Amino acid sequence: MRLYFDAAYLVKYYIDEADSAAVRELTSRAESLHSSAWCLAEMASVVHRRIREGSLTPPEAAETRRRFREHVAEGVWQLVPLSAELLREVDAAFEMLPRDVFLRAGDALHLVSARAAGFGEIWSNDRHLLKAARRFGLKGRSVS
Repeated sequence: MRLYFDAAYLVKYYIDEADSAAVRELTSRAESLHSSAWCLAEMASVVHRRIREGSLTPPEAAETRRRFREHVAEGVWQLVPLSAELLREVDAAFEMLPRDVFLRAGDALHLVSARAAGFGEIWSNDRHLLKAARRFGLKGRSVS
């Protein structure tokens, strides 16, 4: 089973949060794990925020970053490359979305990336992303 995670689920793999155990269990059954290359920036942002908020110490943050980078380098996470074409798809998607659909740019990028990589579903706990997934031809999935 191939899995595509948005950054929220990817973070749960490395940092203990609600549903982290279930996310890790899900990854243990996967043949391959995927996300957008955008997750590199998102993970850096989350780790920085956790230091600022005090839920990670600088040494814990450094270890989290090291493990994540190592996993990316080893191919544990297969990242869908960012491209101008992908960003144009995000632009086109927003143009077609009804005005009552709330979706952040990064979430749209994950949805477009998952679709471009041939996925039929995307895993997240972000309610807006999950709700919008069907408009991208994807099934939104969550462990909870």
